[in-house]
Amino acid sequence: MKKLAWIIITTIITTALVSSLITFTLFQELSADLSQGQQPSFEANFVKNRVNVKPALLPTDFVETSAVVRPAIVSIMAKRGEFGGGNGSGVIISEDGYIVTNHHVIDNTDSFEVTTNDKKTYSAKIIGSDPTTDLALIKIEAKNLPTVTFGDSDTVQVGEWVLAVGNPFNLTSTVTLGIVSAKSRNINILSSQEYSVESFIQTDAVVNPGNSGGALVNAKGKLVGINAAILTETGSYEGYSFAIPANLVEKVIADLKEYGEVKRAILGVLIENVDEDFAKENNLAKPKGVKIEQVNRKSSAEEAGFKSGDIIIAVNGTQTNSTSELQEKVARFRPGDVVSIEFIRDGKKQTVDNVRLKGID
Repeated sequence: MKKLAWIIITTIITTALVSSLITFTLFQELSADLSQGQQPSFEANFVKNRVNVKPALLPTDFVETSAVVRPAIVSIMAKRGEFGGGNGSGVIISEDGYIVTNHHVIDNTDSFEVTTNDKKTYSAKIIGSDPTTDLALIKIEAKNLPTVTFGDSDTVQVGEWVLAVGNPFNLTSTVTLGIVSAKSRNINILSSQEYSVESFIQTDAVVNPGNSGGALVNAKGKLVGINAAILTETGSYEGYSFAIPANLVEKVIADLKEYGEVKRAILGVLIENVDEDFAKENNLAKPKGVKIEQVNRKSSAEEAGFKSGDIIIAVNGTQTNSTSELQEKVARFRPGDVVSIEFIRDGKKQTVDNVRLKGID
């Protein structure tokens, strides 16, 4: 029995020593590779990565976030014709009753009313509406209302937790959870509108009829988007929902409040995404940026000296890797604003710092 115990103890000690020796050897290999400027081996990389891994801090629930957001979400009941009607959602953005929603929620309505989370009902008036972004601003006469704070949609990352809050199927203040699945999505639902802007945040948070105009918020309860659409063959949720980025919402709503309409700047170009073949032809390391196909006469782009074939890669220092991204970035400006645009011509990066944007004629 004592002999068996001694064998077991010896085995354990030997295993521990061997494991330590292997680990020590791998770390020595990593150090030697780095000191000689060599690429670390697979084994060394494995150890290095394991050492540097930080555990993800996942929230256990979203009770506090929901409690902050839900009071600022309203239900919008619209009447169309003698019997027709529909419902949607809205987000209170000021204590005195300004509410953002979708254009399609209040479009062609004879009348509509707003019900707040505390079940008070108000008549509302339209301040302004913009079909090119599917946004609208309405107002109710009230004071000291709960509000949602705008976040920065540019900093939203794929994989980040988000909550959709709205009134699907008249189910008041429903909260659903998902992650950001993609950014800058164009799904061609506004294609009938000239100069339309589609640069949606795609999520897998459940959104159904009635959620339109509701809030997409991050884990801190900041507004990062206005829910606007789903991709569906049945009329109900099938896995993908889309929200208008908050940074674009904030600009459009500011215009509607101040002018009653949107003041849109345009660059005046026809554009296409850069594909792999074009990237190879122009010695790009990878497909990136937006290719200018045509420069319109007397446009902002022509006056700034842009040419067909130029590849726009950034606006005011923010990368633009797709046509939808570029359209959204430019749509945040008003006619007369001056921006900086970085582009590639003949394989060389260049920057024009004084592009004065024009409006829609």
